[in-house]
Amino acid sequence: MAEDKKILNDESSEVMSSNFIHDFIDEDIAEGGRYEGKKVHTRFPPEPNGYLHIGHAKAICIDFGTAEKYGGLCNLRMDDTNPTKEDVEYVEAIQEDIKWLGFDWDDRFYYASDYFEDMYKFAIELIEKGLAYVCELNAEQMREYRGDLSTPAKSPFRDRPIEESLDLFKRMRAGEFEDGSMTLRAKIDLASGNFNMRDPVIYRINRLPHHRQGTKWCIYPMYDFAHPIEDAMEGITHSLCSLEFEDHRPLYDWVINNVSVPAKPRQIEFARLGINNTVMSKRKLRALVEEGFVRGWDDPRMPTLCGLRRRGYTPRSIRNFTERNGVSKVNSIVEYAFLEHCLREDLNETAQRAMAVIRPVKLVIENYPEGLAEEFEVENNPNRPEDGNRIITFSRECYIEADDFMEEPVKGYQRLYPGNEVRLKSAYIVKCTGCKKDEQGNVVEVYATYDADTKGGNTPDGRKVRGTIHWVDASNCENAEVRLYSNLFTVPDPDTGDKNFLDYLNPDSLEVVENAKLEKSLGSAKLGDGFQFMRLGYFCVDKDSTSDKLIFNRSVSLKDGFKKK
Repeated sequence: MAEDKKILNDESSEVMSSNFIHDFIDEDIAEGGRYEGKKVHTRFPPEPNGYLHIGHAKAICIDFGTAEKYGGLCNLRMDDTNPTKEDVEYVEAIQEDIKWLGFDWDDRFYYASDYFEDMYKFAIELIEKGLAYVCELNAEQMREYRGDLSTPAKSPFRDRPIEESLDLFKRMRAGEFEDGSMTLRAKIDLASGNFNMRDPVIYRINRLPHHRQGTKWCIYPMYDFAHPIEDAMEGITHSLCSLEFEDHRPLYDWVINNVSVPAKPRQIEFARLGINNTVMSKRKLRALVEEGFVRGWDDPRMPTLCGLRRRGYTPRSIRNFTERNGVSKVNSIVEYAFLEHCLREDLNETAQRAMAVIRPVKLVIENYPEGLAEEFEVENNPNRPEDGNRIITFSRECYIEADDFMEEPVKGYQRLYPGNEVRLKSAYIVKCTGCKKDEQGNVVEVYATYDADTKGGNTPDGRKVRGTIHWVDASNCENAEVRLYSNLFTVPDPDTGDKNFLDYLNPDSLEVVENAKLEKSLGSAKLGDGFQFMRLGYFCVDKDSTSDKLIFNRSVSLKDGFKKK
């Protein structure tokens, strides 16, 4: 089903005033509705063939959030009907991601494979009712006989006697036939304008072992047959699906209405979430991992939830992001910058401030007494006074950012250059006197004098000092590696055009900076701890850190007024 797309960003996105899914549910539970007096029961049914990504976060929030809204229940179910793809690694990762987002399924954790025997019995029921038959067309013949909008599909086996189909289907289960030689098809309408209803295949032969069932089964149900049965067996009232299943809803309802399942769920579809400058196909994400273009599923450049978590994203930022994009029937592409905006907004409220210098150059304050060290008390987070203050030290030699000094400043530059004054954040005003260079012409030291009357950065004489820069005490600091991330792809939509999506990979998506300098308090930072490095952005401790080496990931940058200008 083709849908128009709209572009959303932090300025133009609209939170929907009403949620059409909730409107439907309200009708269903109202007096005389189909679920009057029943508890709302939803489910999140991921296929355990990869890690969850940011698009899944929307479905998680809708499925679990809807249940929360109505005081209902939400199941977690692994859709493991395909034996070729599933892995226990993915099952555990999915559970971890959902709990990290703040949702829980209590004891309602299921596998689709739990219902294999029930599905087999329901397939037998359809055959006995004359609503299913064994077909011997191979895949190529099936395509050939599929028909078009003006030509019905056909199968020479459609009128096979019920007893013959029953016998063949039982022998299919017993493993008497080769893979692909037979299928079980629902007997619906070969002339339907909805091709999903043209006698769809509901079982196929596949001898690959299953990750939970082993070699017990050599026939497996198709998703369109299995899914409604799974929902019904669990008493699901509302089966919330992404929009591509809208054309499959008639088949969902057909299965529910023609087998003796204990409940009749209602399927409701919503638009998926797309984000620019990335891909969210599991197949493509797997290719990035398996071909070594990234460092794993949790690489901070990946749109996976574990990758975003490692990068420093918070559950609240992702839940806010999904909520603000709303729930609609129109596919949308959201700017990645909006996701970053939601993170920046959250971390601004919660992250502890600290000073760090990523590309250090030494600043020598020539008139500051040698051997003297001072302490300054500074706020941990101005938005959270309850977090208290911390102590930083100051001495004759400090580290500053290399780009906070220019020997020959460009127009509008307000940081250090010979003759100019700047504030060292929370310490003193200093005036640049010059610099020292190496043989290659690189600045290795910057020289300045300080004004002792400006302690705390104050100007008692009222003079104007426009620039303020951060610094780290060279005699009392920590070394660290800093990893700076940018978009994994060079174009907004790497799935379009004639090229392979891998051709659009950004070779500069990761920059590793060694020997950054951090204020001493960061030496006790633990895995996952997040900070605002003043003037630089938000950073968190990476899992690759050791007791001897801290590693920080940049979660998101701060707005740079100079670059913007």
